[in-house]
Amino acid sequence: MGFNRLVLLLALQLLYTMRVSMVQLNTGGYEDIVIGINPKIPEDNRIIENLKRLLLTYFHATKQRFYFKMVKILIPLTWKTKPEYLRVRTESYDKAEIIVADPFLKYGDEPYTLQYEGCGEKGRYIHFTSNFLLNETLVDVYGPRGRVFVHEWAHLRWGVYDEYNYDAPFYVSAGSGTTKVEATRCSADVTGKYVVQSCKGDSCITRPCKYDYRTDLYEAGCIFVPDRRQNTPASIMYMQGFSSVTEFCNNTTHNIQATNLQNKVCNYRSTWEVIMSSPDFTSSSSISAPYQRPTSHCCRPKTEFNIPPPYHPTSLPPHIPAPPNPPPLSCHHPLSPNLITIPCLPPISTVFLLCPVELPLFHP
Repeated sequence: MGFNRLVLLLALQLLYTMRVSMVQLNTGGYEDIVIGINPKIPEDNRIIENLKRLLLTYFHATKQRFYFKMVKILIPLTWKTKPEYLRVRTESYDKAEIIVADPFLKYGDEPYTLQYEGCGEKGRYIHFTSNFLLNETLVDVYGPRGRVFVHEWAHLRWGVYDEYNYDAPFYVSAGSGTTKVEATRCSADVTGKYVVQSCKGDSCITRPCKYDYRTDLYEAGCIFVPDRRQNTPASIMYMQGFSSVTEFCNNTTHNIQATNLQNKVCNYRSTWEVIMSSPDFTSSSSISAPYQRPTSHCCRPKTEFNIPPPYHPTSLPPHIPAPPNPPPLSCHHPLSPNLITIPCLPPISTVFLLCPVELPLFHP
């Protein structure tokens, strides 16, 4: 009886943590996307306006296949009521595709997607902080918010992975009979400089990286800084912040040698190949009609949302490494569209977590 009861409790817990997305794909347009604002977030109408703007940058990145058609923004009871707010029907915060909440763990204002399945599998949710949506200086770090959203939606909906790697930022490229140290990136046509920055007080010196004969890579502290102007349109999963980047890496532009999670988890397939094999892609075709601007509705419940307690990760899947710690120094951010001196933060990343059944799978 004790064992059977344990199995029942585990089954109930799994049912509680299971999440069924309400998103529908209708003639290329995603409908019923739910964005939940956490009750702890102070009221600021700019959050709503900036969320609406996120949805405008998408159509061309998917080769005119998909666009955001209709979105529902869940307004918490801690915010003032307005006559234009609709009544919540079946939508809920714990089933939202996107949440706006306080910073999670050590990631600060860095956007991320909770993605814990394999290649091509849907993620759990996208997490934005209110500061990311409001602080214009963060655009210099992560790029335009709409492009960030495209990056994260690709994680969430199509199960692709990042094409950079802070744990292994360089690799030895072998081709044409020669070997060369390259930055982990996609495509390999992304140009830039390999530099080390050292600071004493307010004075910083930037110099070219030196080759380390012990590791056959560049010295510790070396970073790759992409040039401001690029000729390659790929890739959104590497540096979506640059204006020239408008595409995902495909089987032509994909960098199969790069030591990134996309190659590791997806067996060296390009992000566009994974997207093309998704149910969304196989069940749709290119849109010939004029692009439609997305429709958004703000909804407010009668009672406060059911916010599960914070999720505390305990372990990681064996095939996925732990996310890196952000570098503590002040330097030029390697993927920043503007070469400015800022606190070193990692670029857009995905959080990979294995979810224990004894805790609800959610972070408020």
